[in-house]
Amino acid sequence: MLNHSFYVQNNELYCDAIPVREIARAIGTPVYIYSLNRALRNYASIRDSFHAVGLRPHIHYSAKANGSLAVQRALIEAGAGIDAVSGGEIFRALKAGAQPESIVFAGVGKTASDLGYAIAQRVGWINIENPEEVALVDSVAGQHGVRQTVALRLNPNVTAQTHPYIATGHGGAKFGMSADAILNILTHHADYPNLHLRGLHVHIGSQLHDAAETVQAVTIARDLAARFAFIDTLDVGGGIPAAYRAGEDLPTPYAFAEALRPVVEHYQLILEPGRAIIADAGILVTEVLYVKQQDDEIFVIVDAGMTELIRPMLYGAYHHIIPVTRTAEHYVTAHIVGPVCESTDVFARDLSLPAVQRGDLLAILTAGAYGMVMSSSYNARATPPEVVVSADGASWFIARRRQSWDDLTALEI
Repeated sequence: MLNHSFYVQNNELYCDAIPVREIARAIGTPVYIYSLNRALRNYASIRDSFHAVGLRPHIHYSAKANGSLAVQRALIEAGAGIDAVSGGEIFRALKAGAQPESIVFAGVGKTASDLGYAIAQRVGWINIENPEEVALVDSVAGQHGVRQTVALRLNPNVTAQTHPYIATGHGGAKFGMSADAILNILTHHADYPNLHLRGLHVHIGSQLHDAAETVQAVTIARDLAARFAFIDTLDVGGGIPAAYRAGEDLPTPYAFAEALRPVVEHYQLILEPGRAIIADAGILVTEVLYVKQQDDEIFVIVDAGMTELIRPMLYGAYHHIIPVTRTAEHYVTAHIVGPVCESTDVFARDLSLPAVQRGDLLAILTAGAYGMVMSSSYNARATPPEVVVSADGASWFIARRRQSWDDLTALEI
């Protein structure tokens, strides 16, 4: 999908005021390019949509979507907190300038070490996912002389309209606790003197195609919270979708805000969007290595692969792909494949696109979320650099350099 930051002018793809070709030729490929302007606009759209219906949520950017320090720093400066799911993400958030109290620590399998680090840093919230974790967090907080603010994550047994691999709120998911388990914890809250039980957390999945299931899940949480006067906060997670295909009928941030308002209006509200902020603010640029015709099929072999962007191979995710510079008027139908020694290393099958040749550049769109953060060095491939176009759109800088071959062995003894 194209937007106001990524657009085609005179057959050239731009990121804000910068020709994408200029960056790719200077830095090489593969390369991730992010628009801070677009990310900040997306953040403001979510914030302003909830303000428009009278809600004032605390918005915590979900760092697992894109961990770039430059991206986090810009969002923190704009007022966002951080949603972290590991001690490492907390460490990175602090490096990016986050205040500890603005960090929410979530995750289904937190280690005692990570909990100790989070509590020692005085993070604002810990979202607890199972009954055994309650006792552990209480114990670790006691060791640090801290009364830790926590929320309990409810599994509402609501199935979201999304890909099953990113649905988290149904009964068979590993996330959260049943209402009965939470009721028991809240009833016996005095057993945990080092915990300040203030909130309930509910998140039913990513890339939600309807606000109705979210409202259903949050209503269950609200009704449970209403039984305990000390619960004053509802954390409704993320899930606001990003458009990957042209013409997708998706709910807007305002639609989520309007639907949730009657349910959450008497509670402090926490949001944890990630994909909705950064997905369409990033692209992956790759160079065509070869065009091969075989058995009446055309294969466009590029220098990026599942090591750079695994989403299409992991769960069939769709990313639109276009030439960075369009040089041909006629279209071909081709498979866009990577160089990794796996048959699944395919970005797109039977894609119709303007004909390309060796040396041409392609842009894989809407790649800002769950791209670089899921990259690997499989096949001893160096991970790509990340380039950020400034918020004013007029300049760019390298936010993370390309990994070197020496880096590949730097940790080995």
